[in-house]
Amino acid sequence: MDNIRGRTIAITGAARGIGFATAKALLARGARVVIGDRDVAFQESAVAQLTKMGPVSGYPLDVTDRESFATFLDKARTDGGGHVDVLINNAGVMPIGPFVDETEQSIRSTLEVNLYGVITGCGLVAPDMIARRRGHIINISSLSGLIPVPGQVVYNASKFGVVGLSAALADELAPYGVEVSVIMPPFTNTELISGTRGSGAIKPVEPEDIAAAVVKTLDKPKTHVSVPTPLRFTAQAAQLLGPRGRRWLNKKLGLDTVFLDFDKSARKAYEDRARAALGVVEGPDK
Repeated sequence: MDNIRGRTIAITGAARGIGFATAKALLARGARVVIGDRDVAFQESAVAQLTKMGPVSGYPLDVTDRESFATFLDKARTDGGGHVDVLINNAGVMPIGPFVDETEQSIRSTLEVNLYGVITGCGLVAPDMIARRRGHIINISSLSGLIPVPGQVVYNASKFGVVGLSAALADELAPYGVEVSVIMPPFTNTELISGTRGSGAIKPVEPEDIAAAVVKTLDKPKTHVSVPTPLRFTAQAAQLLGPRGRRWLNKKLGLDTVFLDFDKSARKAYEDRARAALGVVEGPDK
């Protein structure tokens, strides 16, 4: 059975980056894709670009607003013949810097988009999938959901939460024939790492690499998926280390300062948007 061709797949935060690359990959495999994004101008532009590849539609979406998420999924169901076969919770933000410099707004933005938004999406699609006894939820997390990194304290908290949520939910929904997966990339070559210098040992992957992992996971479902695969075992081994060992490994990998020592001016535009990523943006997001 083809788990992609002819299926209705909804993707959050899909106007750019990983979400956009994933939409392209799924359209190439014959899926019907429905994208959501809080930036209406980017969302409309993305749909215009994707239309030539296959059946695609897009709607404004604020994943931190349950009503907005429910409306988005209702429209996706209408476009998809009454149901959503796959939900990809991709929307995410990554403010970085010292924890003591985090504002209340930044903390709430990170947790509400990265964790609450995922919980909301799962909660809204699970009942219908359970009733149909089929469906797949894919949550885009990060290897930062396994490895604690200085300068990413709140982001770590949100992504650790997504990894735990996904594993527990996968086991809870398995008896109903519903799959749940979590994709865990390292640094990805998108705006999320703008202004950073890289860690040296861990090279950024491309959005297309994550998209390929999503396609592979739909073809052959599994709960935990890292990109590239060997990094998951490095991350899991790191969890067994004590404080000295963990700090030694972070230093060895160049993770001890990468999100503390960065070009603030080069990152400002992204940081401003990430620290206030609540609500739908009706005009161009400057």
